[in-house]
Amino acid sequence: MPERKVNVASRVGLHARPASLFVQAVVATGLPVTIAKGEGNPVDARSILLVMGLAVGNNDEVTLAAEGENADTALEQLVELLKIDHDAS
Repeated sequence: MPERKVNVASRVGLHARPASLFVQAVVATGLPVTIAKGEGNPVDARSILLVMGLAVGNNDEVTLAAEGENADTALEQLVELLKIDHDAS
């Protein structure tokens, strides 16, 4: 199963708008994707409640993993999304 590590750029981390954008992008992949904060347990990245429950803050490292056809491409797109500060004016 392919994995990617990335530091979350949004100033408030994965809360509210950034989390919503991330979950929507995950759902759009059509793949089972997990996200874990640091060395914590992975959760289903298709669930806004589980993603927000990780309490990911600015510059926290997360690990994304996906399974299925085009998983590498999907992960690269999700990594690029998390590298953007969605809270910038």
